[in-house]
Amino acid sequence: MVVPSPLLRHLRTVPRVDLLIGVSIIALGTLEAFTVAAEYGAARTPELRWIGQALVTGLLVWFRRRAPVAAFILMILAQYAWHRQGYEHCQVWQLFSLLLVFHTVGAELPFRPGLAWAVTGILVFDSGAVDHRWLPLEEVIFLTVVFGAAYLTGLALRAHAVRARRLAEHAVRLERDRERRAAEAVAEERVRIARELHDVVAHSVSMMVMQAGLLRRRGGGDENALRGIERSGREAVEELRVMLGALRMPLDESIPQAGLDQLATTVDTLVSTGLRITLEVTGEPVRLPPGLDLSAYRIAQEALTNAVKHAGDSAIAIRVAYHDGSVELEVLDEGGGAPSGLSTGNGLIGMRERAELFGGTFEAGPRAGGGFRVHARLPIFQEVLA
Repeated sequence: MVVPSPLLRHLRTVPRVDLLIGVSIIALGTLEAFTVAAEYGAARTPELRWIGQALVTGLLVWFRRRAPVAAFILMILAQYAWHRQGYEHCQVWQLFSLLLVFHTVGAELPFRPGLAWAVTGILVFDSGAVDHRWLPLEEVIFLTVVFGAAYLTGLALRAHAVRARRLAEHAVRLERDRERRAAEAVAEERVRIARELHDVVAHSVSMMVMQAGLLRRRGGGDENALRGIERSGREAVEELRVMLGALRMPLDESIPQAGLDQLATTVDTLVSTGLRITLEVTGEPVRLPPGLDLSAYRIAQEALTNAVKHAGDSAIAIRVAYHDGSVELEVLDEGGGAPSGLSTGNGLIGMRERAELFGGTFEAGPRAGGGFRVHARLPIFQEVLA
């Protein structure tokens, strides 16, 4: 690999407009040296010394932003050398270069040092120190106006840049404050939701678990079913506790979430209550991203809950299939149960939203031979083999 030289790396940082101006000055000065040198008072055409003068001037213009004061002083010295050669008037490209360095002093330097250098430069030219002659009043006025105007344009440009930078910084601060207030509002809402869930849902589920345990100990019902109710209730309370903890945590912190690997435990819990549920996993399991894993588990969990509510004592089959680039979930039941009055009507909507959130597909509806089918396919991204 070829490592660029320091000079080449430096050249790459120079603005292209400065490069274009510098090259234009060098080209124009060289052209005049070969065409009209005698008309400006040179002894002959071409005048090769003009080429060196144009090259120095172009380089100073080229790098004037990096060293404004040095370019300003060297440009005045170059003009002094030009007049020492016997030329009474400067060329147009030389006057343009002088105006450009006066402009740069105003644009690149702070106000006080910039003003001091600009006034010094104007006095040097007005005093005749560069020309070695007394200048007439009209020429003094002309030089003062053009050099002063060049400096003032640079000063105006600097003021505009400073104002634009301050406005940008102010906008950034306002955006940060807005994001902070939004984050605080979200945090307060999360805490409020967590408090409501704790006071209402968690308390109610805990009371259900306690009542089921008391009924089982008194022998007032099917012991396996009551044990299943207790176990499910305790799991629900534990999951609520984890969820409430997550709601109270800062947004940038995370805790372990449920996933498809817990589906087998959920099925075993329901099977212990006497339900006929089978779980079939095909393909090579992969470790899903946390958000996708949680959504896949919630879809399967909600579909299984609906099947238990509506299928009665009929068999329920759960299938999880891992494919290249996707995971497929299917829950089938044979129907036959009585409709449950506990349904909120939001289960299917929630499952569909979870699937579409990750770019997946969702289908749910009655089966041709009776029963109900829920099917979801979720694409897998950045998976890692388990």
